[in-house]
Amino acid sequence: MTDSNPLAATVQQSRGVERLVTGMATSDGAGVRLTRVLTQELQQRLDPFLMLDAFGSDHPDDYIAGFPDHPHRGFETITYMLAGRMLHRDSAGNEGLLESGGVQWMTAGRGVIHSEIPQQEEGRMAGFQLWLNLPASDKMSAPWYRDFKAEELPRLRTAEGAEVTVIAGESHGVTGAVTRAATQPLYLDIHLPARAGFAQALPTGHNAFVHVYEGSVQIGDTMVPAQRMAILDNAAGADGVRLQAAENARLLLIAGRPLGEPIVQYGPFVMNSQEQVYQALRDFRDGKLA
Repeated sequence: MTDSNPLAATVQQSRGVERLVTGMATSDGAGVRLTRVLTQELQQRLDPFLMLDAFGSDHPDDYIAGFPDHPHRGFETITYMLAGRMLHRDSAGNEGLLESGGVQWMTAGRGVIHSEIPQQEEGRMAGFQLWLNLPASDKMSAPWYRDFKAEELPRLRTAEGAEVTVIAGESHGVTGAVTRAATQPLYLDIHLPARAGFAQALPTGHNAFVHVYEGSVQIGDTMVPAQRMAILDNAAGADGVRLQAAENARLLLIAGRPLGEPIVQYGPFVMNSQEQVYQALRDFRDGKLA
C-alpha cells in the first residue's frame, strides 16, 4: 500500500451535494436480490455511467441462482466483489473466478454472452456492478475482459488513515488498475476511520457521485448516511470533493467525463439509436451477437 503525498490531495473548493438518492430494491438474473442505486432515469445526469447495482445478503436464496447466460452490447461492466465467490464465463472464451476484494472488468463492445454464477452455497455475497458507457466510436469494438485479484489492485493510505483502493483513474499519485481515455473513469473504494477526512481532485465538467455503503460521511453541509447515493454538484470553480467521516465509513467515489451522446437502452443493449438496438436484437436472435 502506498502512502499518499498530501500535496496531491489539495482541493481548494469542494463540490457539494446536489441531491441524495435512495436505491430501488429489485431483482435481476435468475432472481438475485439487489438494490439499483443508479437507475435509468439518472443516466443523462450521470453520463457516462448507466447503472450501479449493490448486492449483499447472508441468505443463499437471495443470490444462489446467479446470472445465467445473457447478452450485452455497447458498454462496459465493472464488478467489484466485497465478499463471496462468483464464476464468470463468456462467449469470447474467457473464464475467471471473482473473489472477495477482486474486480472483473468486461468490455462488451460489439457483443458478448456471459454468465456469472455463485461458487458458494452459504455465507455472505456482497458487491457492486457498475455499467460504464462506451463512446459511439467504440460500441462495436472487440470484447475485452480482465480479472483483478484483491492483491493486484493499487492502494494508498493517507496521513489521516484513509485507505483507498484505486480501481480506475488516479488518486493521490496512484494510478488505478484500469484507465479509459474517452470516459476517464475514476472509481475509488474509500475506507475512512471516524473523524478522518479525505480530499480528491475532480476535473471540472466530470459527473461524480458518492455511494456510502457503511457508516456516514459529511460533504459540505450535507450528511450522507449509509445506503444513500449523493450526486455531487458541478459547481463552477470546484476542483474536487472533500469528505469527512462522522463515524467509521466505507464508500465508493465514482466520476467520469460525460460523452454527451444519445443513450438508447433496451435491457442489456445500450446504443445511440433505436435502429442500432433493433440490430443488436436481430444479431442476438440470429446468433451473430458474439
